Amino acid sequence: QQSSKQRIIWGYKILFLDVLFPLNVKKVIYVDSDQTIRGDLSELWKLNLQGKPYGYVPFCDSRKETLGYQFWRSGYWKDHLRGRPYHISALYVVDLDVFRKTAVGDQLRALYDNLSRDPNSLSNLDQDLPNYAQGMIPIHSLPQEWLWCESWCSDKTKAKAKTIDLCNNPMHKEPKLEMAKRVISGDLFEESWVELDDEIKALETKYRIGSEHEAEEASLDM
Repeated sequence: QQSSKQRIIWGYKILFLDVLFPLNVKKVIYVDSDQTIRGDLSELWKLNLQGKPYGYVPFCDSRKETLGYQFWRSGYWKDHLRGRPYHISALYVVDLDVFRKTAVGDQLRALYDNLSRDPNSLSNLDQDLPNYAQGMIPIHSLPQEWLWCESWCSDKTKAKAKTIDLCNNPMHKEPKLEMAKRVISGDLFEESWVELDDEIKALETKYRIGSEHEAEEASLDM
């Protein structure tokens, strides 16, 4: 069950992009905090979105054992999408000039106002809304290698991945840190998650970042 705070965060990710940034900001890239970047994000920044306001990566369909969990492959969503792909919201690029000039924000807010009257709709607001709106607001589908997720993408496609997302597996639960230690390791990485984590801990110890943070939290609890 999602919280009101979670829904507010998701809302800002998509509903207010036209007013959230200064007018001199022409483009933004959103990357989930549990993602590991292996490619060069400047390539994504320079990518031609072909006049569309934003670009998302379609969900992988190469891991056959989880295809049954992709709800958009049947029923209402399949009929609504009419052959268009369903995209993941863990990484996307927004052309704010096009977004503003074509009033995408106004269109999304109006659509959200209409759909949100049903509490069962838009369960993943930041992802369902732009996918639902594709008939009126087209999405530029980014190349698949821009987002690899073990839950949906096959092992053999991992080597080409420019980003790796630690998305939840619908078949079983796994703590994010345990998943990071397992997935972000091996020959594809200059440093494993464990090595990177040890570096951060060493820096925290050197500059006493952790102890200061703990002291601040303790003072707030008093």
